[in-house]
Amino acid sequence: MRHYACLPPAPIERGAYALSTVQDSDVELIRHWRNAQMDVLRQTSPIGFEQQQAYFANSIWPTLEQAQPTNILVTYHRDGRPIGYGGLVHVAWEHLRAEVSFLLAPELAADRASYAECFSVYLALIKQLGFSALGFQRLFTETYAMRTDHIAILERNGFVREGRMRRHVRIDGEFVDSLIHGCLRDND
Repeated sequence: MRHYACLPPAPIERGAYALSTVQDSDVELIRHWRNAQMDVLRQTSPIGFEQQQAYFANSIWPTLEQAQPTNILVTYHRDGRPIGYGGLVHVAWEHLRAEVSFLLAPELAADRASYAECFSVYLALIKQLGFSALGFQRLFTETYAMRTDHIAILERNGFVREGRMRRHVRIDGEFVDSLIHGCLRDND
């Protein structure tokens, strides 16, 4: 069982939902989820099986024992089954901050009510992980402006809009703004 040395050994839980260190058995599922939802990710082309395996072997598994890894990837579970993944990425330990990453299984992401519930609970759990378990002071997100439902959920869950990067990314040939949201430990 893989586990980050910087995290408590038990999963972080809320009701039927839990976050735990990503496992080998999750890697292929994550690849499928990412390839199916590239329009909301920084990913520009499909990820192949070998490419995904190499990424985890070279960039994730070796960092599990580090006291301060740059990325902390977790699998999101409901009733013990994986329904998404994400974590804290681009971690700046010296500044006690990290970017929140989140991706829900496509079938749940397609249903607005399921997405709202799952994302809201995820945000509560990731704040617990970042603020309580790791002692961070700040969590932030970058979201493409066309994701209005996602943005509304962030804002309902304590993330404050802090900025707009105009024409920051190109999606399907169109430039799209990115919005930055932040959440501070003191405000949670």
